Amino acid sequence: MMRSTLFFLTFLSCLFSPTQSQAQDWPNLKRFQEANQALTTPDPMNNRIVFMGNSITEGWKRVRPSFFKDHPFINRGISGQTTPQMLIRFRQDVIELRPKAVVILAGINDIAGNTGPMTLAQTANNIFSMAELATANNIKVYLCSVLPAFDFPWSPGKEPAQKVIELNAKIKAYAIKNGHHYVDYFTVMADDRQGLPKELAQDGIHPTNKGYEIMEPILLNALNATGIYKKQ
Repeated sequence: MMRSTLFFLTFLSCLFSPTQSQAQDWPNLKRFQEANQALTTPDPMNNRIVFMGNSITEGWKRVRPSFFKDHPFINRGISGQTTPQMLIRFRQDVIELRPKAVVILAGINDIAGNTGPMTLAQTANNIFSMAELATANNIKVYLCSVLPAFDFPWSPGKEPAQKVIELNAKIKAYAIKNGHHYVDYFTVMADDRQGLPKELAQDGIHPTNKGYEIMEPILLNALNATGIYKKQ
């Protein structure tokens, strides 16, 4: 009887406990550790700009590698991540790299519920906390609008379109109030459903080459307008 009880308790423990890797590195801190260590100290001009985000940021470098090769941009996007995960790794993957600026594009996976239910206020507050960490370390902040989304292929039925609009309003208001630049991709990319058209994102979420082609000059114009970076 004691042996069967012990077996049952062990079974329940395995069933409801997270895997060892998930428990040890939920924010995926190991992902960029070696790459971060390999970076040299920024030059005196320090034009280094770090991109913090999820698969939309990660995919940017894969789809448009020249954009990162031709500019002093460091991509620190991790597919599937939510803002609490980014906030945990923000010091390691942004602050300790000593950039001049950070470009934050985050929030869509929170709406999708990738790491559990979250309110828009919670998501916004995580983004604001990243901005405040950056400001405290003399890093200029560029807060990007969340891209339009009509539905999630991996989590259908969440009706994200209006939530994205509401989250962007919070991000924009915070940026204006705190002297950060708001990078508005949403306005020029949204279709009449307030989602992304197929030519800009085949799955409705992740930009195609054409989608990134639209995003790039918007961001570069923002960087140029504020004098943070001008390509020579």
